[in-house]
Amino acid sequence: MADRALVTGGAGFIGLHLVRRLLDDGVQVTVLDDFSRGVDDPELQALAGDVHLVRHDLTTPLPADLERCDAVYHLAGVVGVQRVIDRPVHTVRTNVLATASVLDWCARTQPSVLFLSSTSEVGDGAVTAGLAELPVPEDVPFVLCEPRSPRASYALSKLVAEYLFLHAGPPSRVRVARFHNVYGPRMGSEHVVPQLIERALAGTDPFPLYGGKQTRAFCHVDDAVEAVLRLCAVPEPDPLVVNIGNDREEIEIFDLARRICALAGTRPEFAVRPAPGGPLRRLPDLTRLRELTGYEPAVALDAGLRSTFDWYAAQRGAS
Repeated sequence: MADRALVTGGAGFIGLHLVRRLLDDGVQVTVLDDFSRGVDDPELQALAGDVHLVRHDLTTPLPADLERCDAVYHLAGVVGVQRVIDRPVHTVRTNVLATASVLDWCARTQPSVLFLSSTSEVGDGAVTAGLAELPVPEDVPFVLCEPRSPRASYALSKLVAEYLFLHAGPPSRVRVARFHNVYGPRMGSEHVVPQLIERALAGTDPFPLYGGKQTRAFCHVDDAVEAVLRLCAVPEPDPLVVNIGNDREEIEIFDLARRICALAGTRPEFAVRPAPGGPLRRLPDLTRLRELTGYEPAVALDAGLRSTFDWYAAQRGAS
């Protein structure tokens, strides 16, 4: 375990959960965030005495006086389907420049471990094109089935970030994690789970449902953070690209919506609408992660949905 860690995007969803876990493990943490997506809320403020918080635009060079760290976790980036669709050029520019800035700083400071948050969307195209089967391993070819689609900007930017980490990184233990549908408390409102929860809490009826027949395998954020730390502890010196997710509970979005509405005590009529892109199914192959770390998902979907629903319900009640 590192003594000091830098977490970019540490005010965001996965970032803050990772920061908390690092603090629990006795690590000194510096958070870099420009708050374009991260939130300066009571949960972040509660860590004010424990973390060094730096507000910084990562598309510019990192501060020269930033203290060296043993481990760097690069989670900052433009994310969220609608945000990406609305600003595709901004997505590519920000994600690539931010990665380059982090790597430039790491080349000078030489951390022992260098971690990149990537995405399942890097492998989605191969499945859609019929070049890979589910569950999707990490070595599938990269395919942009709709290269002119604004949504393609996110997968493209993350592939470039992966390439930079694998080929331009310092002599660190490089770890690239392709997250598959991570969910949990404090994940904002731009993803399917919180969107469904917010509609259920509002008693929306008819209930808009996008891509009801699509299936996903959702991974609770606590499991995702556990997998990240295990992956970064693997002593293998060569770079590793590894899926992180939960392959046990693939679920149709229809069924997901029903379970969330049941938590709210509602039974609305669903108004089915086209999905905003994405594959019909998404399911990760976790063979490599299991072999390297012994990881197994620990948070069952029903338990994770309950804790996430309760968090959003509490936030709604407090507002």
